[in-house]
Amino acid sequence: QVQLVESGGGLVQAGGSLRLSCAASGRTFGSSAMGWFRQAPGKERELVGSINWRGDSTYYAYSVRGRFTISRDNAKNTGYLQMNSLKPEDTAVYYCAARRNAMPAIGARDYDYWGQGTQVTVSS
Repeated sequence: QVQLVESGGGLVQAGGSLRLSCAASGRTFGSSAMGWFRQAPGKERELVGSINWRGDSTYYAYSVRGRFTISRDNAKNTGYLQMNSLKPEDTAVYYCAARRNAMPAIGARDYDYWGQGTQVTVSS
């Protein structure tokens, strides 16, 4: 079992940066792939990016590629989403997720554990 808690969301101007953290508890976090998702009002939840258990393989959605970076520190049981050059269209609730598998996946249904979400609002 893995419990996830996101933090670091907030209000930022376009072009600014935020770093989200995902604190995990549970013995299996270090062997679990992680994903970051977001959901804007009226839209479906979408994958932002994912990272494998070791942190040496990542995948990013096209819309954030080159601006966002996913990382993890298994010693601290924490995952991160660094968001740079933020745009108003990045406004959403951001969720971290983990799965009972070392390799990441791109579908929300493939993840077993979810955080409560943190709001990110980018003003123009």
